[in-house]
Amino acid sequence: MLMGSSSRSPLGDKPFPSKYSDRLSPAINHYLLEAARQEVGPQGTPENGYLWQRVNSQLSSPSQPYSLREALAQAQSSRIGASTLALRESLHPILRQKLELWEENLSAAVSLQVLEIIEKFSGAVASHTIATDYGKLDCITSIFMIVFSHNQPLAFWKALFPVFNSVFELHGATLMARENDRFLKQIAFHLLRLAVFRNVNVRKRAVIGLQILVRSSFSYFMQTSRLRVVLTITLSELMSEVQVTHMKSDGTLEESGEACRLRKSLEEMADESESFNIFEEFGLPEKPLVASNEQSPEHCCTWSEVKVLSDSLLLALDASLEHALLASVMTLDRYSAAESFYKLAMAFAPVPDLHIMWLLHLCDAHQEMQSWAEAAQCAVAVAGVVMQALVFRNDGVWSSDHVCALRKICPMVSGEISSEASAAEVEGYGASKLTVDSAVKYLQLANKLFSQAELHHFCASILELVIPVYKSRRAYGQLAKCHTMLTNIYESILEQESSPIPFADATYYRVGFYGEKFGKLNRKEYVYREARDVRLGDIMEKLSHIYESRLDGTTLHVIPDSRQVKADELQAEACYLQITAVDPVMEDEDLGSRRERIFSLSTGSVRARVFDRFLFDTPFTKNGKTQGGLEDQWKRRSVLQTEGSFPALVNRLEVMKSESLEFSPVENAIGMIETRTAALRNELEEPRSSEGDQLPRLQSLQRILQGSVAVQVNSGVLSVCTAFLSGEPATRLRSQELQQLIAALLEFMAVCKRAIRVHFRLIGDEDQEFHTQLVNGFQSLTAELSHYIPAILSEL
Repeated sequence: MLMGSSSRSPLGDKPFPSKYSDRLSPAINHYLLEAARQEVGPQGTPENGYLWQRVNSQLSSPSQPYSLREALAQAQSSRIGASTLALRESLHPILRQKLELWEENLSAAVSLQVLEIIEKFSGAVASHTIATDYGKLDCITSIFMIVFSHNQPLAFWKALFPVFNSVFELHGATLMARENDRFLKQIAFHLLRLAVFRNVNVRKRAVIGLQILVRSSFSYFMQTSRLRVVLTITLSELMSEVQVTHMKSDGTLEESGEACRLRKSLEEMADESESFNIFEEFGLPEKPLVASNEQSPEHCCTWSEVKVLSDSLLLALDASLEHALLASVMTLDRYSAAESFYKLAMAFAPVPDLHIMWLLHLCDAHQEMQSWAEAAQCAVAVAGVVMQALVFRNDGVWSSDHVCALRKICPMVSGEISSEASAAEVEGYGASKLTVDSAVKYLQLANKLFSQAELHHFCASILELVIPVYKSRRAYGQLAKCHTMLTNIYESILEQESSPIPFADATYYRVGFYGEKFGKLNRKEYVYREARDVRLGDIMEKLSHIYESRLDGTTLHVIPDSRQVKADELQAEACYLQITAVDPVMEDEDLGSRRERIFSLSTGSVRARVFDRFLFDTPFTKNGKTQGGLEDQWKRRSVLQTEGSFPALVNRLEVMKSESLEFSPVENAIGMIETRTAALRNELEEPRSSEGDQLPRLQSLQRILQGSVAVQVNSGVLSVCTAFLSGEPATRLRSQELQQLIAALLEFMAVCKRAIRVHFRLIGDEDQEFHTQLVNGFQSLTAELSHYIPAILSEL
């Protein structure tokens, strides 16, 4: 009878099977299922939670038999009721509903008696009045699992939770111990299931049940980590049964009523003032959630603990909902699809199995997009989860130092070794499945993917984490392979660093979103990481195609320049994308330097490929025009800080901070000259390892010299002199600016002269004519500059 009290299902599934309902009440299941689907109005539902008033209106039928008892007697006397089913079918439909109602009431009455027995038995066991051989209190847990797994009338739920609270107060340590994992997991699942009910009274009691679990967890274990794991697991399982979205009349998806009700219940779980009222209304202690410990007063459960737990579950619900809403556009918008998998991985991070599952989905999505670096980061993150569990259990070859080394590759890997992975040992889920071999497997996958992305410095770091495993196992063949791979990796790094063309593993673009139709993206900026062959026009076309199809006919404009956007002045009914190429900022780079960005990137070491700052320069004039003469051309340098570093688990990161610097026209001119000087000096002074010599490469030096002193291209330096060292503009310069400009020009010419001498020592007969052109160009440039700086002749 405990299993057949009701058959209402808020999830729209088939009724739970049970002997009682199969044998005595086959019609009540369908009737109550349909009745439960109706929204509960302010005045239509009796106290027991059933919509019996719908049936009562039929009881005045003139063809209705005069008595259920007499009808049963007639059926039995005529031997119609040879079987229970035949007896039931012989009854008039109205009498059959009467019988079903009577069965329901009988079942509820018996269930209430059982609850009373449970409460008395629980108290007797706690006071040692009676002895029991059930160390895990199986006799209590089995009954609780039965009553929770089947739908009950409201009267029963009202009586259940005071008993539930009492039992957990007396035996919480036993009921929440690891030996009772199966019980705790099932109870948590059914409490979350009840939190989806339309009936607000049932939902309130589900919230009470969740709070009782939180109170017991903290009261007996001083933390809620394990309960958080259990609730996260059960929420994940519930998401496969609850329809979190439904389709609107226009064909688009929106959040379903079930998801809304579950969200509301989880929010109410952390509402302190509302919870006190509910507990008082339901006859429970006023502050049942504040579980104090007399020996350790500081270890007590507070509402902040509940808020953290509630927020964690809401994060998982939101991630699941967003993933479902994006189902129709995932093939088109791979950026949003990747972010959806990432949010799911983060939301279910308390459970290693689920965390790893979603990270691997994300890894597969990146490989389909050929985003090799991002896919490799996913593999590193999976390996990090496994390594953390092994280090905490102290049953691997790694230590916390190895985890920190992995974190330098993937900052998402936590640097703190916690008990979260250990707490995840719940039925069907557990860190016991995380082994050294699984960690090595994902490290090798990351090594392969980083190699495809040509990020060889990451490959070296990963192999250095794999080698200790093979050393501990004396796997000399594997060690030989690792060291051979390391040799190839270091040779690839040397090749990248010695290339005359600066190595770039990716291109970066800032994308700003403006328009109400963008939803959460409106007025936000992101930095996108793309393959190194993706140009500005390519990403403009790609993003335009994605969002034009998602904006339902709304006009989409692309702002091609990098000027500051005033969102309030844009057309309200249109949407705008602003796409700008940006450069990554080196770790030790001086952002206030006047030099052009070409030099900063060309001299960057291949080892520094983790970026979280980006910049772009925007030319402007004070009269409102973008371009002007050298004497009027200002420059604004914008520096963007992202919420994480690239390469990341996703292709785009939100801009969290933006700063800007302005450079005056003369500062721009000085910066241009200093950039050319620094490029030449770098070629002359940077050691090169080519067949053992340390001389600069001839081709690289020739290219830079030709761009500095050749007659046909030296107008840049002369135009600076014309703009700032002659006529009225020269009178506007401050003395300090004038001295800096002249010093920059003199230094530039001195380095050019030195570079020409080095060039003469390097060339053969075939380059003599080109060298003569360089000398003539240098002499001509010197003569021109002497009109503005007479001292240049004596200096050179």
